[in-house]
Order: sequence, then structure tokens, then C-alpha cells
Amino acid sequence: MNDLAGKHIVLGLTGGIACYKAAELCRALIKEGASVQVVMTAAAEQFITPVTLQALSGRTVYSSQWDAREPSNMPHIKLSREADAILIAPCSADFMAKLLHGRADELLSLMCLARPIAQVALLLAPAMNREMWAHPATQRNVAQLMADGTTVFDVGSGDQACGETGDGRMLEPSELLEDVIAFFQPKSLLGQHVLVTAGPTYEAIDPVRGITNLSSGKMGFAIARAAREAGAEVTLVAGPVSLATPRGVARVDVISAQDMLQAVQDKAATATVFIATAAVADWRPAHAADHKIKKDGSGATPSLNFVENPDILATLAQSARGQSRALYCVGFAAESHDLLANAKAKRARKGVPLLVGNIGPATFGQDDNALLLIDESGAKELARASKLVLARKLIVEIAIRIKAGVRA
Repeated sequence: MNDLAGKHIVLGLTGGIACYKAAELCRALIKEGASVQVVMTAAAEQFITPVTLQALSGRTVYSSQWDAREPSNMPHIKLSREADAILIAPCSADFMAKLLHGRADELLSLMCLARPIAQVALLLAPAMNREMWAHPATQRNVAQLMADGTTVFDVGSGDQACGETGDGRMLEPSELLEDVIAFFQPKSLLGQHVLVTAGPTYEAIDPVRGITNLSSGKMGFAIARAAREAGAEVTLVAGPVSLATPRGVARVDVISAQDMLQAVQDKAATATVFIATAAVADWRPAHAADHKIKKDGSGATPSLNFVENPDILATLAQSARGQSRALYCVGFAAESHDLLANAKAKRARKGVPLLVGNIGPATFGQDDNALLLIDESGAKELARASKLVLARKLIVEIAIRIKAGVRA
């Protein structure tokens, strides 16, 4: 899967030590399927050579408006017209100020000013000292650039080349790549607040043992990422998994089913879509031992009594907001057999407009999956694919139903 296949990106570099990250970013964009044309300012050439970027991009690097290689002597026109986006990484405080005022005194700023705004997006990855980033002038510039339609990515926080620590670092190449990919995804859930549960729950038997399941959380995390790519505000309530939080997603970590229910109820009031992907334990020990239960050599086995866990999906679906469909609830069913019959029965039992079924043993821990969508009109299969591909397709299906007002 190449998320940027067919995209042509002008990668602009301005002066800053973060230019070293641009080499890895260039390589990452190309690996994701994009073609990359590098344009550098004179200041950028003080930090990294054009030869490096030429080798990585496979294209001649441009830095001068007067480059004799262009027959028309108008590289600011030709190069900008070919692009799907101009990504400036790193983008210095000085260059942002230049863009804000429409100054165009070298090739990169000329390209930004001359680009067809409706066709060629302008994406900025700021990089500067923490005091420069926090300065009111910089913050005013960022706000106005965004108001003008420019996309300004976040900055990172941490150690800076000057020896100080704080906000202002350019994001890491992997983070910028994810942001660029997200930029190009359709914004089908713009204005929605999506609440997602993911992963297993863990029910303690004693301080060192517990009951859990094989859910990796990968499907739920992919759905959270896809929802954020689609323009939604996303909150992810995650059971005990070791997956990285998707970019731009707010995460709440929980352990048990009761913890998950509390976290979900805390967030549900502002959510408009609830996607219950987590594999929640159906039962828990009635009482967890205070100390480790040990063998005594007698061969006797401990006796465990179980109580049923709360039904998180049904609780939200049957709440006032769920019943009115102000909160659009989507359930997941991880089955071992008879997927269609079990998924239909679960949808009816939970009272949700959409139920997504899969075969648990065939997907737990895997990077791919196959889904069966069940709603009032019948069943629809989503063929086996990567979990991110399926997550994006599911988000489209949810957005279609919300837009059409299919709530029951």
C-alpha cells in the first residue's frame, strides 16, 4: 500500500539545522509512492548539500530563480504547476513571515506566491528555537497563514540544537509523513467527534495473574487513525496494548472492563460517533486476591467465582443519546464461527445501527483482516486487506450512513 502513489510533492528547505531531517523525509515520501522535487534556499544550503537531496530524490535540485536549465527561465511557474503540494520542511520563522506578507525574492517564496491556490496546497513544518516559536509575532503569523488556507503542522518538543529545551523542533520525518498522508485523505467526518475503544481488557485474579484475550488493538488503532484522517476529533480508549498512539488522537489508557466503561462514559457526552472495537472480557473474578495465589503442594486447585462485566456497547447504545442517534454507535463482533448469524444476533441484541463482524482467531495480532458489515438493509463484505485500508473503508461507510440519516 502506497498512500502517496501518484502525488507529486515539491519539498522546500529553508535555513535551519532541521534540514538534516529533510533527507529522511524525502526518502520516506518516495517510499510511500510520491515523486519529490526538492527546492532549497541559499540558507538551507549552509546545512545540507543539494547533492544529498538530488541523490535521494532522483531529481535535479533547484535553488535559483535564474537557473539556466529552465528554457523559459520561469521555474517558479513550471515547478509549482506540476505539484500536488508544496511542503516546506523545515520552515523557518523568517520564511513564514515572508509568506505572510507575500514577499517573493527567491525561487521557493516565488513558487509559494505563484502557485494556483485551489490546486496546489501549501504545507509548512515549522522549525525554530523555542523563544522564536513562542514569540507573539510568530504566533500571529501562524494564525494568519492558517486563515489564508495554509496548513501549518504542529511542532515537536524536546532538546534543541542551541542547547535549550522546549517547543519548536520540527516534527520527526515519520510524524510528518503521517500528517502529509492524512492531509490527502477525504474529510468525510469533518466536524464529528469519534470515540473508539481498542484492544483487550485485563481482569485481575491476583496481583500477578489475570484474564485477558489475544486482541492486539491494531484494528481499533487503525480506525482511530482513519477517523482522524477523515477530519474528526478522535478519542481512543485503549486497553493494555503497546501500540503507538496515532497522530492527532487523544488517548486514554485503561485496564479492566469497568475502567473502560468509566472512561467511555466520561467522553461520550461530547462524542457523535462511538466505535466499540475493543474485545472486552465478558466476565471477571468476583474478588481479586490481595496476594499471589500459590500452590501448597496438596494438588488442590483454587476456586474462582465470576461475575458478568458491564456491556459497554449496549450501555451507550441504550442511553438517551444512543437511542436518539445523537451518538451513532458501531459495534464489533469477534466470532469463532457462524459469523453472519452471530453478528446479526448481536446487532439486534445491542440495538446498534451498524455491527462489524470478523473471525477473531484469523485476525488477532495480524496486520490484515476481513470485515462483514451488518445493518438493517443486510450484509456487506469488505475483502481481506490491511487493517488501515479496511479502517478507511469503514469510516467511509459510517460517514455515508450518517449523512443519509440512516440511524436505525
